[in-house]
Amino acid sequence: MAEISAKLVKDLRDKTGAGMMDCKKALKENDGDIEKAIEWLRQKGIASASKKEGRVAAEGLVDSYIHTGGRVGVLVEVNCETDFVARRDEFKSLVRDVAMQIAACPNVEYVRVSDIPADVAEKEKSIEMGRDDIANKPAAMQEKIVEGRIQKRLKELSLMDQPFIKDQNISVEELIKQAISKLGENIQVRRFSRFVLGEGIEKEETNFADEVAAQTGMKKETAPEPAPAASEAAAEPAKEPAKKKKKK
Repeated sequence: MAEISAKLVKDLRDKTGAGMMDCKKALKENDGDIEKAIEWLRQKGIASASKKEGRVAAEGLVDSYIHTGGRVGVLVEVNCETDFVARRDEFKSLVRDVAMQIAACPNVEYVRVSDIPADVAEKEKSIEMGRDDIANKPAAMQEKIVEGRIQKRLKELSLMDQPFIKDQNISVEELIKQAISKLGENIQVRRFSRFVLGEGIEKEETNFADEVAAQTGMKKETAPEPAPAASEAAAEPAKEPAKKKKKK
């Protein structure tokens, strides 16, 4: 495999507007051939998408998705630059796919890793630092292991880092970049909310037999009182026989 230099990556980035990591991956996939790498990026819908990401996107759609059975629902806002694109079927389909993705990912809480508050990352770090499997390792190794685990955990919370449910070979972020390239506008997932039926409600636990009895008007049979034990009977003092009166 040809060596991928920083200059080669920069040249590809300047030509396509794709991200640094995307350019590096494209060059690796094509043995350092920059023309093939450009074509690879275009096929993935990544080329030129990054150039549009800085533009203001204030139009778009708020859409909902209710999963079969009505137990999970999602509201999501996806922005684009113009109302014209917002009305296109391709954009509407994209928004629906994003909503379905959120419904299918119960662990996802944020749009992207950069949205995750610092205190959440610190909490994850404290949890990982306290794990027994790294307790006896050198401090430098502990830090490296924990950092890797934290990054993995944060990605699990990030929508954009999830494999797309309809094509596991790409992430949601790559799906958005493909849409940017196709529709020619900046597209951003702004926010979302997930609703799970009964979530956060403390459910009262009831005895099923008692509940059935209450509904049918039946009363629970009470057990007969136990007979007094022999020891209890023996403990009672014996009564003296009544004395007969003497006849005069």
